[in-house]
Amino acid sequence: MKTIQFLCLFTLAALMFNCSPRLSPFTQDLQEENSWSEEDLSRIQFYVSKDIRLYRDHKSGESKIEDGKVRMINGRKVEEIIITRGTPGVLVLNPKSDRIAVSFEDGNDQRYLMFGPNPKAGDRYVLLAKEWKKSGGTISYDGRSYFTDKESAYSALMIDLKKIRKTKVKTRIAKGRKL
Repeated sequence: MKTIQFLCLFTLAALMFNCSPRLSPFTQDLQEENSWSEEDLSRIQFYVSKDIRLYRDHKSGESKIEDGKVRMINGRKVEEIIITRGTPGVLVLNPKSDRIAVSFEDGNDQRYLMFGPNPKAGDRYVLLAKEWKKSGGTISYDGRSYFTDKESAYSALMIDLKKIRKTKVKTRIAKGRKL
């Protein structure tokens, strides 16, 4: 009886594993190898590899917080936004050949994070900041400055390469019509 339960559990786990996307890092080499244009990149579903935590001090005269949470940390009010590992995102901006802006929130294209290739991370597209220090970095998000911890520094973009390679484009050229 236990053997049958084990086989059922194993089969279920195998099916779930095969159905879930197998994510690969998005790299500079991958982009160049496929010659993806900005239009191509806008059709790719991106995912984040690690949790990203953004936070900033909440000043008393500011407007209400919409999507972030306000927490008390060491007696200070802190607005916090967390983008968890595996969160899907889409390209909203491609300002340079080696920079892309990806949004992980619906409804506002100003809520994006910048990613770019990092040679220390195998040219993976990792989170970019205005400035990195030992304790973390300063990030622009939704027109405001936020801080992020050093653990977020190597958060990278991931893609479902198997799904992308399955996509086929059928093209035909119209020859025109004559009377």
